[in-house]
Amino acid sequence: MGAAPGGKPENKAGRDAAAWVFNIVTSVGIIMVNKALMATHGFGFVTTLPGIHFATTALVTLILKSLGYIEPSYLPLPELMKYVTFANISVVGMNASLMWNSIGFYQVSKLSMVLVLCMLEVLFDSVRYSKGTKLSIMVVLVGVAICTVTDVTVNTKGLIAAAVAVCSTAFQQHYIHHLQKKYSLSAFHLLSHTAPAQAASLLLLGPFVDLWLTNNRVDTYHYNNMVMFFIALSCVIAVGTNLSQFICIGRFTAVSFQVLGHMKTILVLTMGFVLFGREGLNVHVAFGMILAVVGMVWYNHASSRPGGKERQGYQEPVKEDIEQGVQPSQLQPDEKN
Repeated sequence: MGAAPGGKPENKAGRDAAAWVFNIVTSVGIIMVNKALMATHGFGFVTTLPGIHFATTALVTLILKSLGYIEPSYLPLPELMKYVTFANISVVGMNASLMWNSIGFYQVSKLSMVLVLCMLEVLFDSVRYSKGTKLSIMVVLVGVAICTVTDVTVNTKGLIAAAVAVCSTAFQQHYIHHLQKKYSLSAFHLLSHTAPAQAASLLLLGPFVDLWLTNNRVDTYHYNNMVMFFIALSCVIAVGTNLSQFICIGRFTAVSFQVLGHMKTILVLTMGFVLFGREGLNVHVAFGMILAVVGMVWYNHASSRPGGKERQGYQEPVKEDIEQGVQPSQLQPDEKN
């Protein structure tokens, strides 16, 4: 349906909000389901499980493409392989961190991802942040840290997994934004390229990597109806999680995706207390949640102001850029939100 010119900002705000809600619901859901699989049912095959997730996602994109809902698009093989490498290490690292760490430390370790992404934007995208934007990010991190400090246990194996997960995920999310802008790819386009490659590589390597990580074989695990239900549920949610990540990073930036996405941390932590035997919320945790929300609102305001977050050294698009499908609007110096 068409919209009046005056309604465009409202429509965009509504679509942005819908994208965030979609991402929050699917991300929180898959963390809870995977944690139940690992902690309650001992299904610790953190490489094979994502392979099944991506196989399901690839099947969905194949069906949509055959029905004409996804148009053909182009992504060079070297770019695809580079992305798949980052993404596969990220998936395995995140699931290993979730398996070997408490939910609290899993979330705390992800705080550093914002700092890594900021560094990547400064180094590779020539982005500069205002003082207000930097302070708002720190408020978010402090607030989320306060929320999780009562639920932090650390072990060497989990610490290594968390470090690998954070660095690889930061590179992957930064690369998503790069690919979508450079090749004018929608979330469905990028997913149709990456999901089959990730599924094939993870399912091929998964059983061997999982045997090395857990000393257990995925084919000898005792499957029952409850485990199969959780695996199927995890696959369904994973399709939404993969899609929503591409949608959000495409609409915003990887840093904004992480900063505002810490709302998921609050929800995950709350549900973790309820579902996995932790004590309920207290004043200490509530204060951290309020501080984090204040920081998120502040970040959104500070980064959207002139000079709050902008790309330095902007140049006019050249003919080669336009011929390769890069639109002038994609090369604007400011990246808001």
